[in-house]
Amino acid sequence: MTSTVFALATPPGRGAIAILRLSGPGTDAALGALGAGSPKPRLASLRNLTHQGTVIDQALVLRFPGPRSYTGEDCAELHLHGGRAVVEAALNALIALGLCPAEPGEFTRRAFENGRMDLAQAEAVADLIDAETTAQAAQALGQLDGALSATYGGFRRDLLTALALVEAEIDFPDEEIPDNLARTAGPVLDRLAADLRAALSDADRGRRVREGYRIVLIGETNAGKSSLFNALVSREAAIVTPIAGTTRDVLDAELVIGGYAVTLSDTAGLRDSDDPIEAEGVRRARARAQDADLRLWVRAPGDPEGAAAGFARADDLVVLTKADLGTPGSSSNHDTIRLSTTTGQGLAELHDWIAARLARDLSGTDFPAVTRERHRLRLTEALAAVEAGRIALDIAPEMAADDLRRAADALARVTGAIGVEDVLGEVFSTFCIGK
Repeated sequence: MTSTVFALATPPGRGAIAILRLSGPGTDAALGALGAGSPKPRLASLRNLTHQGTVIDQALVLRFPGPRSYTGEDCAELHLHGGRAVVEAALNALIALGLCPAEPGEFTRRAFENGRMDLAQAEAVADLIDAETTAQAAQALGQLDGALSATYGGFRRDLLTALALVEAEIDFPDEEIPDNLARTAGPVLDRLAADLRAALSDADRGRRVREGYRIVLIGETNAGKSSLFNALVSREAAIVTPIAGTTRDVLDAELVIGGYAVTLSDTAGLRDSDDPIEAEGVRRARARAQDADLRLWVRAPGDPEGAAAGFARADDLVVLTKADLGTPGSSSNHDTIRLSTTTGQGLAELHDWIAARLARDLSGTDFPAVTRERHRLRLTEALAAVEAGRIALDIAPEMAADDLRRAADALARVTGAIGVEDVLGEVFSTFCIGK
């Protein structure tokens, strides 16, 4: 029999209220043993909770009979006063009654196992809890509402349509079916492969929204990168001195621009150096810039463009700094903004430019088909199998059918339709205890 578990659904520590969640077949018995009786379903009821003759608290109790509950099992919530002594007494009472503390993600895992949500929706619960920006919350809510599952369901339906044509030719060779029936699946597979490629080409968008858009400041020494970094994060995060080579390592800061999460990185100035520490800083700067979603090439008056030669990308932004000290150079090949961190000139323009770039790169009319690395890997597997199956159609239907089954399995693993035991632990280990 499934055990009955409990956990705090609110952060530990002193607070106005603390919510204890219970789930499992022993929920109603536990409520009865605590003196709460059997409240009407989904109606908050005030009850005196007691254990072994001692009053624990006067609490609000809500009961959610299965299967119409979060986990699909009998559930309950105890809304306690948030003092540590009250919470500790309630936890000890539940343990004494034979209930078990929940593991991380156990409530949502039970919801998945009981068919209350699929695996992609379960991941969205964790993403929604972790969301710190409106874009992250919107993406998580869309996934929780089934947008990602619907996308993969559409892929899988097309795949099964093609597979049915192939299987019909294999299983019923003596029936009156059209010749070369399996080959009629070719156009279906061609469309599906195109859709999978499009989804993979858009894979970074979901990752960038969820994990943060990476912006890197790069340029010559003393170009004003650290001053610009401090201005953008609105605090003295980086050390600023007139000494060239002050910044030796990569310095990161998290901020929100235009509703999107951004990781901003200050880096060492690009120059040749015999100092092994500074040389390592330059190497790290180049490596971070290679992985950036956007690079801001910072140039002061008189700085050459040589640092960017052979390394800049067409969509980089050139930031001409120290506009209050002299006439900066120009860059005809890139968008350019002139500013001064001393006077504040150009900072609002830079902020608006970045916000527009984020909206361009991260917004979209279609829900992203990839929000985690796990999804990208499954899509890659499915595409490879579909392409192999498409080739095999002209060779042997049996080979094509095997490839298409592998593709269907890869797509199903995203939502957890089949074969997911090997990924459940990875998915739910990231959850907080009360979820």
